[in-house]
Amino acid sequence: MDRWQYLILTAACLAVTAPLELLGTGIYRRPLRLACAVLPVAAVFGVWDALAIAGGVWSYNPRYVTGVRLPFGIPVEELVFFLVVPVCGLLTFGAVEALLPRAQRVVRKVRR
Repeated sequence: MDRWQYLILTAACLAVTAPLELLGTGIYRRPLRLACAVLPVAAVFGVWDALAIAGGVWSYNPRYVTGVRLPFGIPVEELVFFLVVPVCGLLTFGAVEALLPRAQRVVRKVRR
């Protein structure tokens, strides 16, 4: 079970933030925009990871990863992480952006 922990935690992050789509600005309803926001960041960090792995600066405990490696020795879990975490951040930001004006209106009413 240990070797699935990284993927399970990443899936849990996505599962926890997925309902925010209902409150937010429709992140999943605009896949091209989502891809434009997430893919460049994932690419930069993928290169960064590959360089750190090749230089011996960065490694992954084989106990906590599945063993499936992408080119340059990057574990598949790391690529999934680079895709999922920005999506979770966008979902959270979208929900806050949608809910903040409502909360501000409530605060204004209470202050009156």
